[in-house]
Amino acid sequence: MSKEYDFIIIGAGIAGCSVAHFLSKYSDSILLIDKNPEVGFGASGAAGAFLSPLLGKPNKFKDLVTNALKFSVSFYKENFPNEINNCGVVRIPKNEEDREKFESYIPYMDFPFKEEGDGYFFEIGSHVNSQKICEQLAKDVEKLLDFEVYRLKKDEDFWLLNGNIKGKNIILTIGADIELIEEEYFNIRAVWGQKIDVFTSTKVLKNYHKACSISFSKYDEEKKKNIVSIGATHHRLECSVKDCNLCIKGVNINKLTSHNYSLERCENDTKELLDKANDILKLEDVEVRSLKVGARASSVDYFPMVGKIIDSEKTIEKYPHLKNGSHIKNNMLITKDNLYVINGVGGRGFVLSPYLANLLVENILNQKDIQEEILTHRLFKRWVKRNH
Repeated sequence: MSKEYDFIIIGAGIAGCSVAHFLSKYSDSILLIDKNPEVGFGASGAAGAFLSPLLGKPNKFKDLVTNALKFSVSFYKENFPNEINNCGVVRIPKNEEDREKFESYIPYMDFPFKEEGDGYFFEIGSHVNSQKICEQLAKDVEKLLDFEVYRLKKDEDFWLLNGNIKGKNIILTIGADIELIEEEYFNIRAVWGQKIDVFTSTKVLKNYHKACSISFSKYDEEKKKNIVSIGATHHRLECSVKDCNLCIKGVNINKLTSHNYSLERCENDTKELLDKANDILKLEDVEVRSLKVGARASSVDYFPMVGKIIDSEKTIEKYPHLKNGSHIKNNMLITKDNLYVINGVGGRGFVLSPYLANLLVENILNQKDIQEEILTHRLFKRWVKRNH
């Protein structure tokens, strides 16, 4: 392939597909690449894909999630009404301590709610069809799927992928597999999770969340049963980033092949999800329809990373006093030319990604600022302070 592109997006999960959607309003020279045979196939395919408020006292992360939730629910409803069910969510405290904590948050609620049964109903709560949303977001851009990018190198005015694909601007939305980001400060850990879809004779009229989430049911005419999504488990495996990358490359969300995320763990997680779901709502005549496993990308401070990637070598070379703990302004840090990232969206990918993708595209094309707390700069500054 010798064609040149203005924009190449590597990673076709919810973040990459969201970037593709917003970029397509400005450019028709876009290539979306993914190592999987379909878009929305990795961690995004294994996501519960629930959109629900973050509860708590005011802080910057809560503000971020609240703004993203408002943006994304409205965005999905306006553009993909058939792929979102905005039927609300009932949030049920896990225990008395959890209930007391919830009640302490009431003065700080960002969304209307009312008591319902043992829980609290939020009208904004929603659930989306994860893979269909990704397909719809990326439908108007050129794709190169089932393709592994193993080398990324700057060549004059272009970035060169695997030595033969040229892109003026590269946007990395690669989740937990960060081998292409050759920067030690870029600290991401995989949070492995599983979701299951089940057939059940039980009709579920709303989304529910307690120790897991249960989706509004859809009726399957052929099976004559309801389909319900249950998700998702969380595992931080005690292994190196390199091992995690091997797992991420090896795992197939429908046919498990990872050497660390074992079949035994998969079976245990299925049982755990069913037990937790039945603690919320009794599901009758359950039959597992499918299970999906993926590694969500989590940052050390829970905030996502958006924007240009800092070139640590050139920055320290220019400002050696950083090694002594000195500070400099963000705009003085040296970034890699035309290399951007969205990462670290964790378990809130379907809430955060459209919001962040819009911010990044507006930053690239219209020079609009990105708020400081989600820039990649903070990771570099902490790394320098800790290691030098």
